[in-house]
Amino acid sequence: MNTLSSTRFNFTGQTHAYHGKVRDMYTLEHGRMVAVVSDRISAFDVILPQGIPFKGEVLNRIASHFLDAVSDIVPTWKLATPHPSVTIGHTCEPIRLEMVIRGYLTGHAWRTYKSGERILCGVELPEGMREHDRFPEPIITPATKAEAGHDEDISREDILKRGIVSPERYAELERVTRALFARGTEMAAEQGLILVDTKYEFGLRNGELMLIDEIHTPDSSRYFIAEGYEERQAAGEAQPQLSKEFVREWLMAHDFMGKEGQTVPDLPDEFVRVVSGRYIELFERVTGMPFEGHQTDDPAGDVERAVESWIAENPA
Repeated sequence: MNTLSSTRFNFTGQTHAYHGKVRDMYTLEHGRMVAVVSDRISAFDVILPQGIPFKGEVLNRIASHFLDAVSDIVPTWKLATPHPSVTIGHTCEPIRLEMVIRGYLTGHAWRTYKSGERILCGVELPEGMREHDRFPEPIITPATKAEAGHDEDISREDILKRGIVSPERYAELERVTRALFARGTEMAAEQGLILVDTKYEFGLRNGELMLIDEIHTPDSSRYFIAEGYEERQAAGEAQPQLSKEFVREWLMAHDFMGKEGQTVPDLPDEFVRVVSGRYIELFERVTGMPFEGHQTDDPAGDVERAVESWIAENPA
């Protein structure tokens, strides 16, 4: 099927366009923005050659679901979702941080720990932990938000030293991050899942903090299956994950980690189907709703028509 792998729109009232790893952001007049979530997939901060069917729709619909579910904790940028792969919202001044929060020693945190390091983003990690063990309490390990290339781990102290945000704003970011993670953890548990780790991005609109970008999607989050977690840990067995970590693992098995001189491998058709299925499974597991994908021979045209219709119906 056709995937939405690239977009080059010129919407009514459009003033700017930015093409990210996965999302294409179109700024409109009157403080509004269109996020088109493509079917591109990235890992190790590199866009992979093949698009993944339904991936953009899955990410956008999960994000929309959770943006609505946390709007009582912090204002969100979302105004509408006129198409399964599109969110329209308020334009915000982005804060150049990813607020990463981890409940378990998994992924990047585990790789750091396994190397012998016991400090991650200024946070001291307990001794004697095993992969996928739960932290005594969730830890916040921020990263700088790069315009291009790799994001970088950063400590609270360095954030304040560089003046990225004020001490008061950073305290607010940490408080809201913990509240969002607690809500996400509760909602995951209702679906038989464990929210392992995730990241949140924020912006400012008229000086007010707003939650922007995606939230609790498989691109920004990692989930375990709750049933049998303790037994698997006790036995030293692997924890089944609902995330794109398995894509990173496949790439590492094919000698790619995004390092200089490495060549991105092509994804075989069968693996693309597996990845698509994993994203759909996560949508159903996380939301508790069946997934019925939007199929079309003209994905870009469908998006353009839906957005233009919304703009016409919602003059500023």
